[in-house]
Amino acid sequence: MNMMRTAMLLATMTALFMGVGYLIGGSGGMTIAFLIAAGMNLFSYWNSDKMVLRMNHAVEVDERNAPEYYAIVRGLAANAGLPMPKVYLIDNPQPNAFATGRNPENAAVAATTGLLQRLSHEEVAAVMAHELAHVENRDTLIMTITATIAGAISMLGNFAFFFGGNRDNNNPLGFIGVLVAMIVAPFAAMLVQMAISRTREYSADRRGAEICGNPLWLASALDKIARNVERIHNPEAERNPAMAPLFIINPLSGERMDNLFSTHPNTENRIAALQAMANEGVGRPASRTAPQQPTAQRTAPSSQQGPWGGRPSEEAAPEQPRPSGPWGRNPTGPKGPRS
Repeated sequence: MNMMRTAMLLATMTALFMGVGYLIGGSGGMTIAFLIAAGMNLFSYWNSDKMVLRMNHAVEVDERNAPEYYAIVRGLAANAGLPMPKVYLIDNPQPNAFATGRNPENAAVAATTGLLQRLSHEEVAAVMAHELAHVENRDTLIMTITATIAGAISMLGNFAFFFGGNRDNNNPLGFIGVLVAMIVAPFAAMLVQMAISRTREYSADRRGAEICGNPLWLASALDKIARNVERIHNPEAERNPAMAPLFIINPLSGERMDNLFSTHPNTENRIAALQAMANEGVGRPASRTAPQQPTAQRTAPSSQQGPWGGRPSEEAAPEQPRPSGPWGRNPTGPKGPRS
């Protein structure tokens, strides 16, 4: 069923892309658009993970330079019955995370330094379990390809402004076709992308809670991430907004409305769904990825230090760069964090 939905989504996005090509250049423009879409799909399939990681300046880590973080992912992957993904760290004070890769055998998960510094062991485990759920559901491939095609449709819409108004009979609908190519098609692509992203977040929340063993850990993590995202900017995400649906919480702003135009579901709705899961007893006994006592059930701000040592209060200002931290040696190299 998931593969069928993926195929239908790709067909819809490709059809929109071809439709814009038709509005700009008639049947010839549609053919060119189809060839471009096919090439983009193939390129995204093989290279989308590398592109996303590179745009976020992610650095691969292992059990030598990030032992606790790496051990969390390894334990969760074993719980989920998944191959061990590549593990990346992003030097960014905003707490957030995402997963990428064309399939579970070629997957990668990435967390920001802000996530590791501001969340407890249990909350980090819950977040990474959510990302592994995306890997298991193959959401990583479809969301990246969808973002690529949606961006291309918007690009063609801009081309229509300059080239779609020619009166050489290439454009079959004239000025109306130009307006559709400029406004309607990119808008439709955006709606498809956002609707798919929001649906898959709810599914990944549920499966992630099952993998980590406690829905309340993820509920607490979502609450902390959402409140920190509101006040800590993510420059890389701002420069590449098409990546926003990949993150566990929209990195561009503190999204407050669960409406047609949000890339993610409302955080309070997600937390309520997880709390309902906990009340129903959904989840498995906690594994070695997290201590037995779930400190993540606290949703209020806390100044206590967690099991990582030196974890700041979540209401405190972003930490100053340090050469090392609770996750092992700083993998960014001798130059230190980016400014």
